[in-house]
Amino acid sequence: MLTLQDKAPDRSSSRLKLYDRNTSGNSYKVRLMLSFLELSCELIPVQLEEGRNKVDTAYFELNPRGQVPTLKDDDVVLWGSTAILMYLASHYDDARQWLPVEPVALPQTGQWLELAQNEISTGLFLARAVQRFGYAGDLAAAQIAGRRALEVLEGRLGQREWLVGGCATVADVACFPYVALAGEGGFVLADYPGVGRWLARFKTLARFVSMPGIGEAAPANSNYFHQATSLKS
Repeated sequence: MLTLQDKAPDRSSSRLKLYDRNTSGNSYKVRLMLSFLELSCELIPVQLEEGRNKVDTAYFELNPRGQVPTLKDDDVVLWGSTAILMYLASHYDDARQWLPVEPVALPQTGQWLELAQNEISTGLFLARAVQRFGYAGDLAAAQIAGRRALEVLEGRLGQREWLVGGCATVADVACFPYVALAGEGGFVLADYPGVGRWLARFKTLARFVSMPGIGEAAPANSNYFHQATSLKS
C-alpha cells in the first residue's frame, strides 16, 4: 500500500471498516482518532456475550483474539487499539502531529502507550468492567492499580497541557477514554486536578466525539461514521 509520502490518502473513501462496540473504551480510542483525522469509516458493531467475547466464528478470521476493536483498510487488517492508533497516525496524518517522530518524543509517546496497556488497563478498565458490567475480577486490586495510573498522570499533567510535546498525540488518545470513564470504576477524579484539566481540554479538541458515559460532544457516528448491521454471536 502506498504511504503518505507517495500519495495523499483519499478521505472521501469509505474503505475503512471498524469492528467495534459502543461501550468499549478501546474501540472509542479508534473512533476518536478517525474523527480527528477526518476519516470516513463504516462501523460494524460486534456483540460480546457477557464479556466472554463469544462472537461469530467469522470474526475470528479477522481477529484471533475475538475482541474489539479491529480495523480493516482494504487488504490491511489490524486488531488492538494501540496498533490501530499507530497505523492511522502514521498512515493518514499529513502534519505528523499525532505520532511524533523526533528522537525523544517518539519513545516518550511509547511510555504513555505502555501506561494505557498496563496500569490503565489492569486498573481503570478492569475496575469499570467489574463495577459497571459485573465482570469477574478483583475490584480492590484494580482500584489500587487505577489510582497508581492516575497518580502517574497527575505527576505529568499537573504542570503541562499534554502528555508529549505541546499538542495532543496518540498518547493522549490512548489514555483518555478509561480515565474519563474512571468514575464508573469507583475513582474520584476530583482528587487529580491536573488530570481533570486535561480531560476538559481534550474535549475541546476539534472533531472530538463522545461515547456513552462521556460528554459533551457530537455523538460518535454523527459526522464520519456509517453504521452497519451488527455482527452477532
